[in-house]
Amino acid sequence: MNAPPPTDRDDRLAALIAQLADQARSGARPDLEAAAAGHPDLASELRELWAVAQFAELARIVPLSATLPQPDGLRPQPETTSTLGDSALPREFGDFELLAELGRGGMGVVYKARQKSLNRVVALKMVREAHLATTTDVARFRAEAEAAARLQHPNIVTVHEVGTHDGQAYFCMEYVEGRTLGQRVAADGPLPPREAARIVAVIARAVQHAHDHGILHRDLKPSNILLAGLRGDDRGSSGHDTGPDSATKVTDFGLAKQTDQTESLTRTGAVVGTPSYMSPEQATGRKDLTPAADVYSLGAILYELLTGRPPFRAAHPVDTLLMVLEQEPVPPRDLNPGVDRDLELVCLKCLQKPSDLRYARADALAADLEAFLAGEPTSVQPGSLGSFVSRLLRETHHAAVLENWGLLWMWHSLMIFLLCLLTQILAWSNVTSHLAYLALWGTGLLTWGAIFWRLRRRGGPVLFVERQIAHAWAGSVVASIGLFVIEVVQKLPSLTLSPVLALLAGMVFFVKAGTLSGQFYLGVLAYFLTAILMAALPEVGHLLFGAVSAVSFFVPGLKYYLQRKRGEASAAELLRQN
Repeated sequence: MNAPPPTDRDDRLAALIAQLADQARSGARPDLEAAAAGHPDLASELRELWAVAQFAELARIVPLSATLPQPDGLRPQPETTSTLGDSALPREFGDFELLAELGRGGMGVVYKARQKSLNRVVALKMVREAHLATTTDVARFRAEAEAAARLQHPNIVTVHEVGTHDGQAYFCMEYVEGRTLGQRVAADGPLPPREAARIVAVIARAVQHAHDHGILHRDLKPSNILLAGLRGDDRGSSGHDTGPDSATKVTDFGLAKQTDQTESLTRTGAVVGTPSYMSPEQATGRKDLTPAADVYSLGAILYELLTGRPPFRAAHPVDTLLMVLEQEPVPPRDLNPGVDRDLELVCLKCLQKPSDLRYARADALAADLEAFLAGEPTSVQPGSLGSFVSRLLRETHHAAVLENWGLLWMWHSLMIFLLCLLTQILAWSNVTSHLAYLALWGTGLLTWGAIFWRLRRRGGPVLFVERQIAHAWAGSVVASIGLFVIEVVQKLPSLTLSPVLALLAGMVFFVKAGTLSGQFYLGVLAYFLTAILMAALPEVGHLLFGAVSAVSFFVPGLKYYLQRKRGEASAAELLRQN
């Protein structure tokens, strides 16, 4: 038997992933092995892709947009004969004559067509494999058509008509002759910085128009930007880029979301979008997205136009998502020294992990890009001291992982306090044996550390940033036990070096502050002051250390434990509503 063509293989993989996701959403246990047995030629890829979906909650991502090769949106391709079902093109479809396939994604397929009644060439999008489409697929398709139809802007592809034919939903759009921005970068490499700034400014104005009508795009990327006859050498006599703005068109609102919707067409906690251009809040599956999510994507587009590559890209979609969540992009000027410093700052502001550090509106980004093109100052200026302190104390994009540690930290606060209380009782009882304290702290810390880590691993996959924090904490545990050994070697009285315990704890909190939340700097200060008090008041030093440690862990532990419970309750409520 001949191997199926690549497109058919991708279609079947996408359909199988969707079926498994539907089983999961209905409360049934997805039967992966039965699906693999029924499609042995896809078994290996199916298991891998379903593992991706399970790990990163990607089951409702448009499967081909994140995990399988595909031409997105209205990407023009060589006009070769294609098929619709078993019928070769060209063929009739109601008032349309389908001429050529332009592109297809995880849910839709786009054709170049001639609308017979008006004798005009259009782009016709319809649900691919309509007989396999779920109710959610059709609803999302209709949402795209309705969202795009509400928008009338020279830089947004115009929707002419929405309808059905023989039960097949479709919508008719203007046909844009040209290529996508992604194809241009792939063919020509990075664009001249001024041209990149001009194009993104135009896109940002169009996106702001969508935002003004209550619509977030959520899947902005170079392959969803169409260029009609745009040339890289369009410059006026002044030397500035003056190419026609109307040549740039935003398309593919397949993942668009109305900001006033109370229900979503995607599963609660689902990740939707394309990983390399997805904001961190999208990558974590947050449902309360703001226009800042699209601003991030605009920054990712600008980054690629300046450097020839997106800010984050790995061999596997999950690895890309983790890079989006955990890493900072390489500054554009490190990859392309020809990028102006002001333009780099504008780009990096869009790519800030915390959404409130980005431009609040797409037109604010456009205004800065237009100011750059005009040789005027941009709004991206070094911050004041107050701004610096405020940013220093804010949570980082990694802070969400603390929801995994909340309950454990509350137990940890109790364990540390009991350990310090027992130590203080031994000291009050005039116990001077180094072995007693070494046994207490060595056994206590190592045993609890093993239990703590085992409980955390049972709670789900451990992220890279959690391992970093765990390594810092493990180092402090070894160092703490080592203090008692040093006392023996140096023949010092028992507990002489105990104030150093607070210094070690302060150093761990210093790492947490830089990695997770600047609020931990308050813990750093508390621990360093405690070290001084322990040296000055050795008779109650360990009790002070235990109290400070208990508060330092219990307060944030309770905060993030309650935050997680609220999130779970909100998700459960949405599932009941849907």
